[in-house]
Amino acid sequence: MIDDILKFNRGFVADKRYEPFITDKYPAKKLAVLSCMDTRLSVLLQEALGLANGDAKIIKNAGGIIPTPYDSAMRSLVVAIYELGVEEVMVVHHSQCGACHMSFGHLREEMLHRGISEETIASVEAGGIDLTAWLEGFHDTEASVRRTVTAIREHPLMPRDLTVRGFIIDSTTGALTEVV
Repeated sequence: MIDDILKFNRGFVADKRYEPFITDKYPAKKLAVLSCMDTRLSVLLQEALGLANGDAKIIKNAGGIIPTPYDSAMRSLVVAIYELGVEEVMVVHHSQCGACHMSFGHLREEMLHRGISEETIASVEAGGIDLTAWLEGFHDTEASVRRTVTAIREHPLMPRDLTVRGFIIDSTTGALTEVV
């Protein structure tokens, strides 16, 4: 598959199909969107929000959450705000999210099945990583949106004038519902 992608890329560059996407690093709408990495949102998210390439910083992870105060999603938001001029943040979770049913117990079994040893899992946990907390999903999407919005708003490095709002997007239609 990767070789097919590389072949396509050579043609993409040779035909200058990149030209409509040329922009700079600063988000034109001064917006960051934290959302899930779900494949249904790859194009739907930006289309449903009316965002063109270069309008916003799009930050994606499993579930669109802030699992710990100093994880990569929060780091990306800090950089987007202080280095790239972001003034508003949208947290956008989605319907039928796989993270709703994700559990470390299941992931652990899959790891073992794919050759990760019990000793490796134990050594990661002994090193101070709580794999259950790190890999456990959530069971209430609205509550997860609220927790994520609160984690951003109350983070010690976030400016108090930052606008942060939370939403759930329908994974099929793109309809947005604000979570208050």
